[in-house]
Amino acid sequence: MNNCLPVAFAASLLAGAAQAAPQAERYVESLRLPSGRTVVVAEGDLEPRSVGSYSVRLYSSRNPQFPLDDFLSGVIRPRDGPVLKVLLEDVDANAGPEIVVVKQGAGSGGYLSADAFRYGTNAVSWLASVSGLSPGRDPVDALRTRLRAAPRQ
Repeated sequence: MNNCLPVAFAASLLAGAAQAAPQAERYVESLRLPSGRTVVVAEGDLEPRSVGSYSVRLYSSRNPQFPLDDFLSGVIRPRDGPVLKVLLEDVDANAGPEIVVVKQGAGSGGYLSADAFRYGTNAVSWLASVSGLSPGRDPVDALRTRLRAAPRQ
């Protein structure tokens, strides 16, 4: 019976080590677009909050009971810092909102960055980025300024 005690103890240690450490909360948000479609923005699975990637995924929302059943398109972008929020704002003066993802750097300055994405009937695509913004600066305004300064195509 004494030989069983060390074996049981070792087995319990191994079982505890096999369990994954709790993961810090990650940003995930679902928004209904004016078109009726749904967009989901999420930090990458199993990544640290301070650095990694995030995805912007577009769904048709054909069936209101299951709005995420019909995936249409997606984009994965790098991030330096956690996602703070997702906004729907018209940044390119085309009378329709774009998806704006705002992030805050993990470094001591807490600088902001933002990416803007266009979406259509079946696709989402990256439009523009700004970075190195002081924490008090409006990232939407910075995106508008960047797009006004961009050459017309």
